[in-house]
Amino acid sequence: MKSKCEPLVSLAVLFLVNVLNIYDRQVLSAVVEPLRRDFHLSDTQLGLLPALFTVLYAVAGLPLGRAADTGSRRRLLAVGIAVWAVLTALGAAAMSYGALLATRLGVGIGEAVCAPAATSWIADVVPAVRRARAMAGFMMAVPVGIMLSLAISGPVAQAYGWRAAMTLAAVPAMALVPAVLWLPEPARAASPTQPAPSYSFLRLRAFWWIAASGAIVNSALYSFSYFLPAFLTRVHGLTVGQAGLWTGIGSGAAGIAGAVGAGLFGDNRRMGRMRLAAVAALLAAPPIFAALRLPVGSAPAVTALAMLGYGLLQTYYGLVYAALHDVVAPALRGTAMAAYLMVSYLCGASFGPVLTGRLSDHFARSASAAGLAPEAARAVGLHHAMYVIPALCVALAVVLWQGAGGQSASLPS
Repeated sequence: MKSKCEPLVSLAVLFLVNVLNIYDRQVLSAVVEPLRRDFHLSDTQLGLLPALFTVLYAVAGLPLGRAADTGSRRRLLAVGIAVWAVLTALGAAAMSYGALLATRLGVGIGEAVCAPAATSWIADVVPAVRRARAMAGFMMAVPVGIMLSLAISGPVAQAYGWRAAMTLAAVPAMALVPAVLWLPEPARAASPTQPAPSYSFLRLRAFWWIAASGAIVNSALYSFSYFLPAFLTRVHGLTVGQAGLWTGIGSGAAGIAGAVGAGLFGDNRRMGRMRLAAVAALLAAPPIFAALRLPVGSAPAVTALAMLGYGLLQTYYGLVYAALHDVVAPALRGTAMAAYLMVSYLCGASFGPVLTGRLSDHFARSASAAGLAPEAARAVGLHHAMYVIPALCVALAVVLWQGAGGQSASLPS
C-alpha cells in the first residue's frame, strides 16, 4: 500500500509547491496599476519587473538543474521555497522601484529550483506511458496558481493596498518546506545504455525545437497574464479588484481545462504530443484576436474569448514537457529542463512583457500626440500592443509542427 501511495503523495506535494511558485511569481500582475501609480512607472518599467526576474531565473536555473541531477532534489526544493517566500515578503516593504526589483530578482533565484527538480522527480516516479498525464497534472498548477494569485491579490490590493497583497502571498509557501523535507526521494531511473555526457542532449535537434517553442509560448503567456488585468482596467473600465478576480477565475478554469485536455490526449501517440500542441496553439489565435477587436465596455465577452485562447495555450506544458523528457536520458533530465528554461526564458518570457510594454508606450505617445488625455492614451497604447499575442500563437504553432519531425532522434529515456 505504501509503495502505491507514495507516488501520489509526492505528486500532490509537488503540485502544491508549483501552485505557490506561480502564485508568488504572478502577484505583481494583480497589482500592476497600483504599482504604476505609487512609483510613477511607465509600461516599459513595469515590463522590466518580470523580464529581469526571468533573466535571473533562467541563468540560475542551469547550475540548479545540474544540482538536481547530482544531489538531493528534496533539500534543493526546500531551500528554494524558503528563499522565494522570504524575498516575496521583503518586496512588500520596498520603498522604491529599485528595491522592489532587487527583491524580485531574489525570488527568481529561489523559484529557479522548482521546475528542474520537480519534473526530474516526477519522471522517476511515473512510467513513460503516463508521463503526459503526470506532467499535465503538475503544470495544472500554473492556471491554479494564477487563478488564486489574481483572484486573491487583486481584491486584497484594492481593499488594503498592494503591500498587503504581497505579504499575504509569502505566507503559505513556508508551510510547504517541512512537507517537502518529509517526502521520500525516488531513486533515479537508470539509462539502458552507457551514461551520456553532461550536455549531450544539446546535440538533439528535437531539444532545440522544443526550446524555441518555449521561448515563444512564454513570451505570449507572460505578456497575456501580466498585462490582461491592466487591459481590462484601462480599456474596459473594471476596477483593480474586478480585473484580478475575473482574470484569476477565468485563467484558473481555462487553464485547468487545458491541462486536463493535455493529460487525456497527450499519452495517445497517434498524432504526437508536439503536433497536438501545435494544433492547440493555432486554435488559440482567433479567440484572442477576436477579444481584442471587441468595443470598449465588453469586459465579459473579452474575458471569455481571451480565456478560451489561454486554455488552448495551457495544453502546451503537459504535452511538450512530456516530449522533452521522452528524448532526454534520465540522468540528464534536470539539466535539460534547466537548459530549456534558460533558452525559453531568456529569449521569450523576459522579452515578451518588455516588448509589450515598449509597444504600449510607443502607441500611447502617438495617441497623446494626437490629442488624447494621458490615461486615454495609455489605454489605446496597451490595446494596440496586445495584438502581439495572437501573432505569437501562430508562430508557436509553426515551430511546434516543424519540431515534431525531429522528435524521433532521441537519447534513451
